[in-house]
Amino acid sequence: MTPTARTMALLRKEGWLPAVVEKRNPVTRTLNDLYGFIDVIAIRDGETLAVQTTSASNFTSRVKKITDHENVAAVRKAGWGIHVHGWSKVGRFWKCRIQDLS
Repeated sequence: MTPTARTMALLRKEGWLPAVVEKRNPVTRTLNDLYGFIDVIAIRDGETLAVQTTSASNFTSRVKKITDHENVAAVRKAGWGIHVHGWSKVGRFWKCRIQDLS
């Protein structure tokens, strides 16, 4: 299961309605994030949450990617929450580290 799939399951469990907004470019074989840093959008009770998902080993670089990104101010101004989900396996279980960058 990918980090994105794990995030989708976690958000559903928390009552969010998530959707993957990251798209694959078949020509370059790369993934393109919405606004340059969003993998998943989720809505719940008048809230919108933008999520970047990754492995625990890439967590810090993803936080930096978002804080340095030219589009982050516009997403914040729109009132969206911004989270980074970093997934790691601890024993037999998967753990999600969440950082709020809203």
